[in-house]
Amino acid sequence: MASDENSFKQDRLIEDHLRSGLYIVSTPIGNLGDLSSRALKTLKQADLIACEDTRVTAKLLTAYGVKSRLIAYHEHNGDLQRPKIMDAMDRGEIVALVSDAGTPLISDPGYKLVHEAQEEGYYVTACPGPSAMIMALTLSGMPTDRFLFAGFPPNKSGARQSFYESVKDNQATLVFYESARRLTESLKDAEQILGSRQAAVCRELTKKFEEVKRGPLNELIAYYEEVGNPKGEVVLVIDRAAAQSKAEQIGLDSETLLTKALTYLSVKDASAFVASLTGEKKKDLYKKALEMKDR
Repeated sequence: MASDENSFKQDRLIEDHLRSGLYIVSTPIGNLGDLSSRALKTLKQADLIACEDTRVTAKLLTAYGVKSRLIAYHEHNGDLQRPKIMDAMDRGEIVALVSDAGTPLISDPGYKLVHEAQEEGYYVTACPGPSAMIMALTLSGMPTDRFLFAGFPPNKSGARQSFYESVKDNQATLVFYESARRLTESLKDAEQILGSRQAAVCRELTKKFEEVKRGPLNELIAYYEEVGNPKGEVVLVIDRAAAQSKAEQIGLDSETLLTKALTYLSVKDASAFVASLTGEKKKDLYKKALEMKDR
């Protein structure tokens, strides 16, 4: 017990006296109460906060009384700003990296800064927290043991269909960020390529008008065609592809396989052989083989 207490005190000491380096800090996606105490402490101690939009981050910092210096860091100025951020760490400063909302590096360019800082040997860590992608996945009611976050689908229908085609056979729950104004058209392209799978449209997560609309893609399309595209931030979650049977994978159905097998094998051996190929129950195949023999 004493060692646990000492470990806890040591962890607290590390938090109270941050070392120089890069801190990837998750910020609220809507509800200000979701900023962790560790994230707030890091932002307050930071000598420099790199953010997508200084105006957006300034509002968050004002709400919490944080007065750390801001620098804009985004995909359009990254090559120019990274050397300045690296220089700050070289001077022994604490740098926090934040996005406009949620966890940095998820659908934003922060990975280049993280990679370079690691390559140069600077201390890099993260203060984990809110993520619209993870929240939507947990609220979707779909399997969470394996998922694919695929970012934003393309703007135009043809490219969007190709995009959905590229993930069509993935045996994972699919998660996308989507523009609310393109939602209905995107759902239509998804149904055309993926079929009418179960899906969930999650919007305004953690905010006053939070909503999760679940159902088959065709029903969601009908709903949004009637009420119009929603407002706010949208995360689209779509169920995984149905697993193929072994027979489907080799392009033959069990009856065709049985017909060929019965040419050379007994009913018992033929049903056992086809069961090993398809994964179907040997008992069911034996019954089917007997019926085929009696025809």
